[in-house]
Amino acid sequence: MNNNFSKTPELKLNYKRTFYIGLAFFSILMIWQLYNHYCPIILEHLLAQKFPQQEENSLFYIVGVIMAADNLLAIFMLPIFGTLSDKTKTKWGRRMPYIISGMLASVILFPFISVMFIINSLVGVIVMMGLILIVMNIYRNPAVALMPDITPKPLRSKANGIINFTGYLGAIFAGGLAIVFPVGEFGKENWNPRNAFIAFLIGSILMFIVMILLFVKIKENKLVEETKEEMSLGEQLSQTHEKIEENKPLSSVDKRNIFILLFSVLFWFVSFNAMETFNSLFCKVIFNDEKINGIVVIVLTVSSILTFLASMNLSFKIGRKNCILLGLLLVILGFLGIIFLLTSQGVFKESVTEITLPSPLFILYLAMIAVCGVGWALINANSYPIMVEMSSKNNVGKYTGYYYTFSMVAQSVTPIVVGLIMSFNNRGLKLLYPYSFVTMVFALLIFVFFKENKRAVNQIKRGFEGLAGDDD
Repeated sequence: MNNNFSKTPELKLNYKRTFYIGLAFFSILMIWQLYNHYCPIILEHLLAQKFPQQEENSLFYIVGVIMAADNLLAIFMLPIFGTLSDKTKTKWGRRMPYIISGMLASVILFPFISVMFIINSLVGVIVMMGLILIVMNIYRNPAVALMPDITPKPLRSKANGIINFTGYLGAIFAGGLAIVFPVGEFGKENWNPRNAFIAFLIGSILMFIVMILLFVKIKENKLVEETKEEMSLGEQLSQTHEKIEENKPLSSVDKRNIFILLFSVLFWFVSFNAMETFNSLFCKVIFNDEKINGIVVIVLTVSSILTFLASMNLSFKIGRKNCILLGLLLVILGFLGIIFLLTSQGVFKESVTEITLPSPLFILYLAMIAVCGVGWALINANSYPIMVEMSSKNNVGKYTGYYYTFSMVAQSVTPIVVGLIMSFNNRGLKLLYPYSFVTMVFALLIFVFFKENKRAVNQIKRGFEGLAGDDD
């Protein structure tokens, strides 16, 4: 490995360019957040109408299966389109054709989920959910892979923090829409489906604006050519245990690290996606107020955004592994705090079906959500850069596909598993946070075995001043 840091000052992150690249992630998180908030509520309502004799808890399992079945598409599509985009050559670049075409199709199709809800078509809602996931999975992998295509390896955690910051602005916007346009504003018996249509339409309009900005601001082929020298220097400063070369197998340690990372990714997405998928129902049923989930989304995303901004240089100082371990511990602490809070209010007693949190406890609940947001940001800012650290310039999409395949396997499995647990246990939705707590502990127990290249981390730490520069 090259120990010469004389050229290190040349590695300067272009914040403006990275922000524009992050606009694709803005649209992804905005749409996913709207999808995860509204779709479980819509499905539960339509299923209750179609099967009025079914108990509410049993419907949660069906909701989980439907949400998971749609996600199964991503397991196959993400690696396919990652590899395809690696091999694509056009005048617009490798990634941009997939990004623009996928976004345009999403803009057109997304509002039709709510249209099917308005006309009371359960089948229509499910079909449109599936179509949206298909078209969004066309561009999700290429959109994520674009950043490491033009960002040197040592700067990718910092760049990923900015990408996530931009993306989480989309999640905050979606959380605001969920508060302003609740579909069950007047309780379980009175619904306003048109609110979902308004929220989905606003989401599509904003996605269209983002798509135009991306097309105008990001000239992929030009950027790849301009960053060739920086990318070459970045390869010399890689944190892998052996140098990554084309057509050369990874070292045994790096291969082991990939498996450890991927199974850690599996469990922490199993944990967090369970909460994201069912928390809107949790708030509607346990807190008797759907709008609380909108507040939760905003607190979660604001705390994550602040963490992305505050910790952009943290990986240079303590290493990516320690950043992730700290993040896992914080999420575990947050979930544990919520469990204790719910226990104090008797939530886990069979006789208690819903509660109203006093103001101090509600603030404490949101504080624990914020702790989870801080931890989740630390995990996400550093885990994907570790994955593509082990890729070469010609297979970033392939390794991005591995990463997101495992995350989507988790998001396919966990709604079914947690839905099954809640449906066949009389405590139902009350088990949501204990489930997320236990599975996040599993993620921590797996990831501690990841072997970091301490020599490379120390080299980058010594060169931190040069690496932390700004180039507008």
